[in-house]
Amino acid sequence: MARARKSHETAARSRPRHFAAWREQHGWGLVASLHRLGGRPLGTLMTVTVMGFALALPLTFGLLLVNLQRLGGALGQTQTISVFLNTNLHADAAQSLAGKVKSRPEVSAVVVRTPRQGMTELATMQGFGKALDALDSNPLPFVLVVTPSSDAQAAQVGTLLTWLRDRPGVAQVQDDGAWRQRLDALLSVATRAVMLLAALLSLAALLVVGNSVRLDIQSRADEISVLRLIGASPAFVRRPYLYAGVWYGLAGGLVAVLLALLLEALLNGPVARLAASYDGRLHFVGLPLWQLALVPLLAAVLGWLGARIVSARQLRRALT
Repeated sequence: MARARKSHETAARSRPRHFAAWREQHGWGLVASLHRLGGRPLGTLMTVTVMGFALALPLTFGLLLVNLQRLGGALGQTQTISVFLNTNLHADAAQSLAGKVKSRPEVSAVVVRTPRQGMTELATMQGFGKALDALDSNPLPFVLVVTPSSDAQAAQVGTLLTWLRDRPGVAQVQDDGAWRQRLDALLSVATRAVMLLAALLSLAALLVVGNSVRLDIQSRADEISVLRLIGASPAFVRRPYLYAGVWYGLAGGLVAVLLALLLEALLNGPVARLAASYDGRLHFVGLPLWQLALVPLLAAVLGWLGARIVSARQLRRALT
């Protein structure tokens, strides 16, 4: 019993010493990694720059993708269908057809636009004023602007379009939401492409760090042999290279963030002019701060992983 108590007390006293030794070793590895990176500034700068550009590309495409989605929203989120009636139809017939369309369950709203309203809109457009003044009569028809309900499925909207085209007095049916569907499909493809690009470029960044660590280990083969002869453990030898991978990742992530912020600043002016042409409905948005803050952290993890994979392999070779 006394022996067990003594063993427990010895273990309790040794824990602070073990922690102090562990902290000292990690501190040495951290400082040693900074000294090694500072000892070859050109190589370090090239590695960080390449990694930063690799990580900035998916950020750039993500920024453009977010603003393209907002552009689609600014141009119109809801799908509308324009039903052009025959020019010989009068207001009563247009109102009667509008009532039938409104009674359908997949329709949310119907607005009747008169020929006078259409002529007024054309007159406000640049270049149409003088041409409209030369007309003896109004050639425009009544138009029904049909808004499908928000929960209407694509098949229901297709059935509605077919039904509208078959109505007597209907000259043409234009689906104003078709462009939105095509834009959504293109944005879906672009989102998947950005995700794949981010994965490939993250792998490229990992390989860049791994190659830099590999060259560093090869150039320090004699130093590693001396450390092993004096009793250094493999973990102790590998630790500075792992910290170097973390520094590479952090620096590369910061470069990527700075490049993304620079792109935002360069795009602010042209987007402001574009927004003015859409009556201020379009606003350029940058990447959220939490996402920008996450980039250096994820890059540091990538750098650590690349350094760990390569250092484990290279040190195994150097120590055998």
